[in-house]
Amino acid sequence: MKARLILVKPSNFVMQVEIAYALPEKQSLIAVEVAAGTTLKQAIEESKILQLYPQIDLSKNKTGIFGKIAKLDAILREKDRVEIYRDLIADPKKVRKQRAAEGKNMRNDKKS
Repeated sequence: MKARLILVKPSNFVMQVEIAYALPEKQSLIAVEVAAGTTLKQAIEESKILQLYPQIDLSKNKTGIFGKIAKLDAILREKDRVEIYRDLIADPKKVRKQRAAEGKNMRNDKKS
């Protein structure tokens, strides 16, 4: 029989996480200390970033941890970076196709 080692952090264990939000003209990265077992939503609320950016609506804005979409009830780990995402102004695929079409038209115009 093999023994398994399970590490349990005490409930009063404090860990450091970061909350990130960016606008085109301004970016914020706020470090906060939270207790073990803190959810993504709780960390956002503790960071006070919602007061700095009243346009953030957690029921609409997507959130993630290190670039991967995560739900508000996700439990955080030590040194996680929580990210709050803004809605895209334009679909990146459509913009690329449009630029490619414009480039093609410009090349055709030069040949004429």
